[in-house]
Amino acid sequence: MARHGAELLPDELTAELRRGFESYLNSLRFERGLSMNSIDAYARDLARYGTWLTGEGIGRLGEVERSSVEAYGLHLLDSGLAPRSRARALVAVRRFHTFALSENLAPTDPASEVSPPQEGLRLPKALSLDEIEAMLATAEGEEPVQIRAKALLELLYATGARISEAVGTDLDDLDLDSGLVRLYGKGGKERIVPFGSHAAQAVGAWVSRVRPGMAAKAKSSAPAGALFLNARGTRLSRVSAWQIVKNAAEAATIDAEVSPHTFRHSFATHLLEGGADIRVVQELLGHASVTTTQIYTKVSEETLREVYATSHPRAR
Repeated sequence: MARHGAELLPDELTAELRRGFESYLNSLRFERGLSMNSIDAYARDLARYGTWLTGEGIGRLGEVERSSVEAYGLHLLDSGLAPRSRARALVAVRRFHTFALSENLAPTDPASEVSPPQEGLRLPKALSLDEIEAMLATAEGEEPVQIRAKALLELLYATGARISEAVGTDLDDLDLDSGLVRLYGKGGKERIVPFGSHAAQAVGAWVSRVRPGMAAKAKSSAPAGALFLNARGTRLSRVSAWQIVKNAAEAATIDAEVSPHTFRHSFATHLLEGGADIRVVQELLGHASVTTTQIYTKVSEETLREVYATSHPRAR
């Protein structure tokens, strides 16, 4: 029996995404009894979402994170769709992820806490350089956890790495002498990203002075090759790394909500404000499409408007 609506899905979808979408469309037809027109509408929304995921290098449902769904919401704002169509498209995504979790097609529901982005809030929040430096200053000290925190924070800001990429980095991926790190992004895509002297010094202190002691605590005879380790000598988890960022933001008394992705936003925004070419920033961030990177050009434009409005004598 033909799966109604499935013919609207794009050919470039991975097998896992296609199976997930088709299962959901079947449930709409046979369990909820929706009309063919409604199912087609859902199929078109899922097709749009699947195309975007593919462009971002995401081919497995387990790779979709909350930040991914939020980024897709921002993408919809710039898609030219009418507000009602954008809202419907995001609802379709949220309902699909709820279904995928309930059917054990995915380990989590990354869309459960994502709300439709407001027109006035479409730009990602970036920290100022003063705020970044205030967070880095909270990790100054000689305690092992402080040295590890400083290394992680410096590397996140220096490279724009996703938190999953940072904790997934191995020692073999790091070249402190050349100031280069190999990051593995979504879909296993590899990229080489440079970092500066501040990050090199912080990461070097962690690798030479603290990491060996933590690695010695690992129960296995061969310690993990992970760059960042926890107190048990095993790879630092994403949750623990996120907590390090949160603790630094609280210690620096930053009012705005700060996450590891905020460092990524700040990295991109500060590069563009400093005159970096958008294609270079795209490569550094590991974006499959420059359209995603263009979000940050809007951040820079907003900054320019603010500076102009407060500085030019005839701006008002």
